[in-house]
Amino acid sequence: MEGQEKSKECDKGFSSNFMLLKPEEVSFVDLFRILYSSNLDGRGFVDSSSETAESFRYRWLIFISIVAQKMLIFTAKPMAWMGSTIEMFLNLLAINKNFFVLLINLMRGKDEWPDRDSATFISFIGNMDKRMKLDTEIKPEHGCSYYSALSMMASKASYENPAYIQTIVNDHWKMEYLGFFDHWNDYQEKATTQLFLCRDKSENHDTIVVAFRGTEPFDADAWCSDFDLSWYELQGMGRIHGGFMKALGLQKNVGWPMECKENPSRKEPLAYYFVRDKLKSLLTESENTKYILTGHSLGGALAILFPAILFLHEEKLLLQRLKGIYTYGQPRVGDEKFGNYMENKLEEHKIRYFRTVYCNDMVPRLPYDDKDLLFKHFGTCVYYNRHYQGKVVRETPNKNYFSPLSAIPMMINAGCELIRSFTLCYSKGPEYKEGWFMRVFRIIGLVMPGVSAHSTQDYVNSTRLGSSDVFHPPQEMIP
Repeated sequence: MEGQEKSKECDKGFSSNFMLLKPEEVSFVDLFRILYSSNLDGRGFVDSSSETAESFRYRWLIFISIVAQKMLIFTAKPMAWMGSTIEMFLNLLAINKNFFVLLINLMRGKDEWPDRDSATFISFIGNMDKRMKLDTEIKPEHGCSYYSALSMMASKASYENPAYIQTIVNDHWKMEYLGFFDHWNDYQEKATTQLFLCRDKSENHDTIVVAFRGTEPFDADAWCSDFDLSWYELQGMGRIHGGFMKALGLQKNVGWPMECKENPSRKEPLAYYFVRDKLKSLLTESENTKYILTGHSLGGALAILFPAILFLHEEKLLLQRLKGIYTYGQPRVGDEKFGNYMENKLEEHKIRYFRTVYCNDMVPRLPYDDKDLLFKHFGTCVYYNRHYQGKVVRETPNKNYFSPLSAIPMMINAGCELIRSFTLCYSKGPEYKEGWFMRVFRIIGLVMPGVSAHSTQDYVNSTRLGSSDVFHPPQEMIP
């Protein structure tokens, strides 16, 4: 109890209003007690401010969040093994051309096993969309359209291993590879966050791209960050999603001090502090160098939270050189107060932020925007339908995803997307041909609409086939 009280006092040092879930400390009895007691304070697995006494529905969501995290923690190793096995099988198929050749080679003992760290090994997500080259029709002089297309390809590449990313950046994009990095999570006590940097430099421009990796399908740690409903209210900023802040580099019981506190148990640097210092070093080499932030899914959440901490620390150089933020399939990261704060700060520093959402993607519709969770999106939302027609909207249709009225239309839409996977290459070109693995994912989308819509395939297509008009201000937002 004394340790718990100390933890609370430390947390209150940087946030007087907070709710922190600790699923690793929950007991079976305590977990169910949360459903019939409105007082969250004093629970071993919930650190909360004295102001936090919530409705049954909110406590039910906390219950679901903790159960999901407990299950993910319990199944982390089997999930990792399953993901590794599927990736190995897919790469074996690629090496042997097809399944029958693979069987023949296995029987002959001539099978060649892929090297997981090689430049030819492709991730689970990469196998859905194997495109590596940038669209040559979209050039740097096209401004935001170019940076959006480059950002999405960087977000897709971030799921790969360092050798593969380096090959893409150097050989296909003809850019400078600046490194791939693992980052520590103080709360999960392991490295959970990955990102890479590259440099797009020519006579006319010099831009560093910071691409945060999103949630991998079999990465239990990343899913724990997604399901974590913890939040902290930072003074003057509003409530921010705790799971995403932890992944970005929130220091345990300390918060966001200007400098990173020493921690001997920390085996990797914290993402925010590492990227901040790395960018400072690179930007001071030339006054013409700018940078952009990007990410898909969880990576998008980290990309937009990074400048939030820059605002908190008043990092003038980094804010002056930030050219834009481009996120894809990004979940909500804070409440309405935080959204207003960010919109004002982004406008004050003339930083452009585009949050791209494809059709029925379920991830941008989470966590809920309702009277209990209060999470809100902000910024310019570029929404694309299944025809890759884009428009700027205030909020995506069916903003909370789970709606009985929208289930049938979403299933019909998923069926149309499956049909499109066979026809798009004929109408738009061979680079839009989808493989069998992506089509299997489309079939899953018939049963669980919105899952296949989160794929990088559709977001890359949106940046290439969608109109560039959505990036031309000023424009009227469609309600």
